[in-house]
Amino acid sequence: MSARYLAMWSGPRNISTAMMRSWGNRSDTTVIDEPFYAYYLASTGIEHPGAAEIIASQPTDWQEVVDNITTEIPGGKTLYYQKHITTHMLPEISRDWLQRLSHCFLIRSPERVVASYSKTRPDTNADDLGYRIQHELFDDMRRLTGTTPTVIDTERFLQNPED
Repeated sequence: MSARYLAMWSGPRNISTAMMRSWGNRSDTTVIDEPFYAYYLASTGIEHPGAAEIIASQPTDWQEVVDNITTEIPGGKTLYYQKHITTHMLPEISRDWLQRLSHCFLIRSPERVVASYSKTRPDTNADDLGYRIQHELFDDMRRLTGTTPTVIDTERFLQNPED
């Protein structure tokens, strides 16, 4: 069986961690959690909890991250599930590599995202939530791959996960 790469794109508070853990239970799947996070933190200087540890434990060069997530799947597995947060995709990151993966987007009602996110970051602004960049990425992926990525509304998914 050939290797498959699935990039799941989300903003914060969209059940992306629960979804990743679910995929991680499959015996054929390797998962990676927010591979561009260290690059994002190192490049922006934004203060996030645990930033120093994240920067020390992950690549801070976006090209190295791309190489890591588009080449051989760790552990000899056949499926590489990648949880990506859209805000980590800074403008300087080339998007040419996106055509090598399959893509899916998680969306959630902005009102629910703001209510949840602002509990931990009261100074939240629209860019923190990633909707603009998520829309740009969606359009880029359609252009690069010639297909429309799957979009999952997390509220509907939670109500009926088997659909």
